[in-house]
Amino acid sequence: MATTNNFGAQGLGDGLRALRSKWGWIVAFGAIALIAGVIALGSVVMATASAVIVVGVMMMLVGIVEIVAAFSVRSWGRFFFWLLLGILYIAAGIICLQNPFVAATILTLMLGIALIVGGILRIFLATQMRQGTPWGWVVFSGIISFLLGLMIVSHWPASSFYVLGMFLGIDLIFIGTGWISMGLSLRKRT
Repeated sequence: MATTNNFGAQGLGDGLRALRSKWGWIVAFGAIALIAGVIALGSVVMATASAVIVVGVMMMLVGIVEIVAAFSVRSWGRFFFWLLLGILYIAAGIICLQNPFVAATILTLMLGIALIVGGILRIFLATQMRQGTPWGWVVFSGIISFLLGLMIVSHWPASSFYVLGMFLGIDLIFIGTGWISMGLSLRKRT
């Protein structure tokens, strides 16, 4: 009896062989992401504005999808709910595009609060973990999240100009180094 896997007709080995021939493109993509991350850290204010603009465009796209989905709903109450939700997404997207720094102020405050709440919840969940589990690491990550959120909120609204751009830059650097290391490890196996 033949078994199928999630990779279709190809197995994992076939997929890796196909990727090995593309190792140069993978390294190049990683280098571009790494350079973009360094540029973002060099100009965190512009990176913050760019991140908010991307969020605005995504919100507008989601709003359009919500409005289209509203027309497939059979009841009037749900139709108006989905329509209102789509309109709100589009309005929020337009605000992000028209004034990215006002939107960055709101997004930064929400991020700080989310980190504080997430840190507290992670610490609480760690107290519920059994002995022999890595509860200490969960507590540590909860404390880091809590303190990071506290730093963001305590310097708000001034932190709104640099936090999102700094997070974007750091994220791009990690993404870039990950792709570069994956591409180079694929190269070693060719």
